Amino acid sequence: MEFYRKHVLVCGGGGCISSGCIKVKDRLLNKIEEMNLSSEIKVIITGCMGPCHLGPMVVIYPDGVLYTKVTPEGADKIIQKHLFLGEIVEELLIKDSNGTPIICKDENPFFAKQVKIALRNVGLIDPTNIEEYIAADGYRALAKVLFTMKPEDVIEEIKKSGLRGRGGAGFLTGLKWSFTAKAKGSPKYVLCNADEGDPGAFMDRSILEGDPHSVIEAMAIAGYAVGSNQGYVYVRAEYPLAVERLKHAIEQAKERGLLGKDILSSGFDFDIDIKVGAGAFVCGEETALIASAEGKRGEPRPKPPFPANEGFLGKPTLINNVETYANICPIILRGADWFSGYGTENSKGTKVFALAGKIKNTGLVEVPMGTALGEIIYDIGGGIPGGKKFKAAQTGGPSGGCIPQKYLNTPVDYESLKELGTIMGSGGLIVVDEDTCMVDFAKYFLQFVQDESCGKCAPCRLGTKRMLEIMDRITRGEGKEGDIERLIELGEIIKETALCGLGQTAPNPVLSTIKYFRDEYEAHIKYKKCPASVCASLFNSPCQNACPAGVEVPLYINAIRMKDYEKAVSIIRENNPFPAVCGRVCNHPCESKCRRAQIDEPLAIRALKRFAADYDVKNPHLPVVKKAKGKKIAVIGSGPAGLTAAYYLALEGYSVTVFEALPIAGGMLAIGIPEYRLPKDVLKSEIEYIKSAGVEIHLNMALGKDFTIENLKYQGFDAIFIAIGAQKDIRLDIPGNELYGVYSALEFLKKVNLNEYIDIGKKVAIIGGGNAAVDAARVALRKGAKEVNVFYRRGPDEMPALPEEVKDAIEEGVKLHFYTAPIRIIGEGGRVNGIEVIRMKPADFDENGRRRTVPIDGSSFSIKVDNVIFALGQQVDLGAIKVPKGMSITIDKETMETSIPGVFAGGDCVSGPSTVIEAIASGRKAAISIDKYLGGNMYEKKSYYPRTADYEIYEEHRNRCATFKLKAQERINSFKEVELTLEESAAYEEACRCLRCDVKQNEEGGVEYAKSYN
Repeated sequence: MEFYRKHVLVCGGGGCISSGCIKVKDRLLNKIEEMNLSSEIKVIITGCMGPCHLGPMVVIYPDGVLYTKVTPEGADKIIQKHLFLGEIVEELLIKDSNGTPIICKDENPFFAKQVKIALRNVGLIDPTNIEEYIAADGYRALAKVLFTMKPEDVIEEIKKSGLRGRGGAGFLTGLKWSFTAKAKGSPKYVLCNADEGDPGAFMDRSILEGDPHSVIEAMAIAGYAVGSNQGYVYVRAEYPLAVERLKHAIEQAKERGLLGKDILSSGFDFDIDIKVGAGAFVCGEETALIASAEGKRGEPRPKPPFPANEGFLGKPTLINNVETYANICPIILRGADWFSGYGTENSKGTKVFALAGKIKNTGLVEVPMGTALGEIIYDIGGGIPGGKKFKAAQTGGPSGGCIPQKYLNTPVDYESLKELGTIMGSGGLIVVDEDTCMVDFAKYFLQFVQDESCGKCAPCRLGTKRMLEIMDRITRGEGKEGDIERLIELGEIIKETALCGLGQTAPNPVLSTIKYFRDEYEAHIKYKKCPASVCASLFNSPCQNACPAGVEVPLYINAIRMKDYEKAVSIIRENNPFPAVCGRVCNHPCESKCRRAQIDEPLAIRALKRFAADYDVKNPHLPVVKKAKGKKIAVIGSGPAGLTAAYYLALEGYSVTVFEALPIAGGMLAIGIPEYRLPKDVLKSEIEYIKSAGVEIHLNMALGKDFTIENLKYQGFDAIFIAIGAQKDIRLDIPGNELYGVYSALEFLKKVNLNEYIDIGKKVAIIGGGNAAVDAARVALRKGAKEVNVFYRRGPDEMPALPEEVKDAIEEGVKLHFYTAPIRIIGEGGRVNGIEVIRMKPADFDENGRRRTVPIDGSSFSIKVDNVIFALGQQVDLGAIKVPKGMSITIDKETMETSIPGVFAGGDCVSGPSTVIEAIASGRKAAISIDKYLGGNMYEKKSYYPRTADYEIYEEHRNRCATFKLKAQERINSFKEVELTLEESAAYEEACRCLRCDVKQNEEGGVEYAKSYN
C-alpha cells in the first residue's frame, strides 16, 4: 500500500465540473509531477462537497484546509506555497462576515450545523475506487446482515430506526420492506428510484456520483431482507456521470464477490442492473417508474394493488429512492437507536436538501430532521444576497408549496410541512426574495407540471391546463374578479380526483401562494400591478413600478440625456411634487429594481433626479392651475402626504387650506431630517412652489386644540384630509430614562432644526439602528459631541438605516456596536452620566423574518456618557385629537375615506411611520379620491409619451457615476450639505447607462406609448 504525505481532494460535483475543476485537477497533477512530488502527494477527484457557490474547491488532508474558487493559477499557488513550503494560501480561503479567513473546512458555517449520514462519504472518497469505500466501513453492513442477522431482524431494525422514505411521501421504510417480504409471489425485485426530476434538486445524483457503493450495498441488504435476488436502478439519461460511475461500481462489486452469486460465500445471490429512463417527471411516481422500467409508456396506474404485492413484471417489488438507501448501512452498523437520536418524534434521522435560488450559499446540505427553516437558510445558507429580504421557500418541488417569512421558525419535518400546505418532497429547497413575483413563481411550477403530465387522467391533464390558462391571464394583466376562487376550486378538485400522487399535488404551488400571498394575486387582478416588478405586461419599467408614487423614471432620465431638464422635472412632478427633496432623502426603491444591476450596477436614479431638480430651482416656472371649482378642501398636516394632496387638488382648481400644528411647514421633512441631508432652503423652495399653485398654509394650528373636524365642516370645507403623521416617540422602558440628558431622536432633531437650545455633552449614546439613529448620531457630532456610540441589538446586515448614511457616519467617527442593548441608564444628581449595556445573540425569527436577539448572561458592561438618545421609531398620537364620536383613523383601502363622509386620511397616521416617497404616494392617492368624491375626473387621466430609444443602448460594463461628498472633517464642523450635485457631464454619462426597459414593441412591431396612470 502506498502512503502519501498529503491528499488533495478536488470536488468533482456537477457545479464544480461546470466551473472548471477538471482543469484545476490537471494543473495540480502536472505541477506535482514537475516538482517531483508525485510520490508524496495524491490528487483525488471526489463527489460533490456541498457548497456549489464556492467551486471549484480543493481540500488538503490531513490539514483539512478548504480552498475555494480555485483556478489553474490558484492551483499553482497551492502547490508552491501549501504543499511545498507549508504556507496557507490565504487569498483562496473563504472569509467570514468580519473578513477573517476560515482555514479549516469544519470551521466553515456551511458545514458546522450539518450532520452527514446519507452524504457521509460524498466529497471525501474517490467514488471510482472501491477500496476507499471499503476503508470507510464499506460493505461491513452487508457482511453483518448476511452472517449475524435474519431477514426479519433487518426489517425490524429499519422499523425501529423510524426511517421514512426520502422520495417525497415519507412512508415508513421498514413497514414497506415488511409488506414486500410478506408478499406472495416469486421472483421479487428491489428497485432504486433515481429519477430525480424536481427543478433545482440534485441530491440523488450527487450520491450516485459521489458514493455509488452505498446504494449498491443497501440494495443488496434490502434484497436479503425481502427475499429478492435482483435489483434495478432506474436513473434518468440526463445523469451520464451518475450512470457511468454506477456501472463502474457495479462491476467493481462483482469482481470482489460483493454482488452476484454467493456473495461473501454466504449463499445469498443478488445482482443489480441499470435501467436508463428518458427523464419524464411522472416516472418519479413508483407505478409510472415500474411501467417505464418494463419498457412501457411511463404512466401511473391506480393503487391497489401496490408494488409490494404486484410491481415490476407483476411481481412483489420494493421501491425506495437513492437517499433512503444511502441511510441503510449506517443504521445497520450503528444501530436504530443511534439513528433515531437525530430528528423529531415522527421524523427520524437527517434530510438532504439542495439549496438553490436567491441564497448566498447554494449546494447540498444534510441536517437533522426538525432543524428550523431559518437555520437552514441563514446559518447554513448564509441568508439572502444583495441585502434583499427573504420572501418564501419552496419545498417539495412542483408538488410542494411555499413557506413565507412568518414561518422561518418552522421545524423542517414531515408533519410541520404538511400543516403549512407543503411537503418534504425529495429535498429541493428553493429560496426566493423580494424580487420574486409569487404569482409568476407558482405559474412556473404549474407550467412544469402541465408539460410533464402524462395525460392519463382528466383532472391532471385538463385541470392543470385550465389553471395555467387562468394564471397566464393574471400575469398578462387580464385577470378577472373570481379568478382566485376559480383557481382554489379547480385545485381542490384536482387534489381529490387525480390518479397519482404527482397529479394530486400539482395544484399545491398555486394553492399555497394564494394562501400566503393572496394580496399579490389581488394586486395583479384588481390593480393590474405586479409588486415584484416581474410580470412585464403590468408595468412600463421595473424602476417606475417600484416607485410608490409611480414616477416615470426612464422618461425623465431620457429627458436628462437630451438635456431637457425642465421636461425631466415636469415628468417627475406629474406624480411627485418634491423632486429636490426626494433627490436627497428618498430611500430609492427604484434602484433596487434597476435591470442595469444585472450588467454592472443600478443607475444612480436619485442623484439624477436631484440634478434635474436643482436645475429647476435655479430656473423656476409656475405650475399650470385649472379654473377655480368653487369648492374648499382642508388638509390637516403639512408633511409630504398633506402637501402632496394639497398640490394636486390645487392644480385641479380647488381652494386648499393646510393647517399645520408646528411653527414651520414641512412636517417631518422640516423637523426630522438634518440640514446636512436636506437643506432648509431646498425644502422651502419646494413648499413655495406648492404654494404658488394656490395652496394656503396656516401654521401653529393644531387639530384638537385650535380647531376640530366639526369646526372645519362648519366653515364650509367640502372635504377634509387628515395627514398628521406619526410624531409620538417610542421610549425604552428601562431604569433611568427619566434622567436629565435623555432625549428621543425626534425631540433632539426637532430642537436642532428649530434652532432651540439642547444640552449635549461630550459623550453621547444612541439607541437604535434606523435612519433617525444615524441622523441623531451625526447631528450630535455637529453639536459638539466628541464621542458618539450607537448601540443596535441586531447585526449590521439587519440595520434598517440607508447603507450610504451608515457609511458616512462611520467616516465621521461614529462608533457602531452591534448585538448590544441598554439595560439601564446611570445617573448622578438627576443627570445622565453613564449607560449599562448587555451583549445580545441571535435567536429565532419574528413574523417579519427578522432575527430576534436575546441577552448573553454575564456580558453587561458600562460606559460613561453625558446623553442618551432613543431612536426606536415613532407612532401615531391620536390622544390629543378631538374628533366626533365613532370616528377613527381607519380608512377604506380603496377610497381612503374615514367613517365620516367627506373626511379622508392618509400618510403615516394611517400606515404608521413610512418613507417620504410612500407618504407622497399616499397624498396623491388621497387627492384623486377626494377629487372623485367631489365629482372630479382625475382618476381617469393618463399622460401619453412616445417610448423610443433611437440611440445606442450600452450593454457593456460601464461604471456607475460617483457622487462627491464633503470630506469628513469638513462635514462634522458644520451643517453644510454633505452630498454634492452631479456635474452636467456626469449626469449625461449616467443617463446614457439606462437600458430603457420601458421601450417595448407592440404586436405590429411598433413602439408602444407610455401611459402614466393616476
